[in-house]
Amino acid sequence: MIELVTQSNIMEAAIVHSKSWKESHREICSADFIAAHTPERQKDYIETEMAKGARFYLLMDEKPIGIVSIQGSLISNLYVLPSEQNKGYGTQLLAFAVNHCSGTPSLWILSTNIGAKRFYERNGFQTTGN
Repeated sequence: MIELVTQSNIMEAAIVHSKSWKESHREICSADFIAAHTPERQKDYIETEMAKGARFYLLMDEKPIGIVSIQGSLISNLYVLPSEQNKGYGTQLLAFAVNHCSGTPSLWILSTNIGAKRFYERNGFQTTGN
């Protein structure tokens, strides 16, 4: 089940974001920068992005598994808990996000995030270099 993030479940979303972000950025960011991404900090980040118009969604499968945000046609913050990766949850979140974009879906990734690049290309996205 995918549900809208509200004040009632924002901390669950923040925990998923924190754990997943830390793991996905471990090889490309300093240890201090990684450590700073606590659930509390990610909660503040999610609230700030929501105030700017982004809609965050939380994927549940007996427990919180992943998150994604959508703002217009921009898909961002697609994260799945490390222990739940490679089980189809990321693909499910991406399909949901694509179907809820207001226009042609777009996203950006860090050029150093090869795994994300492969994931999005497998799901029909093309690199534009922009």
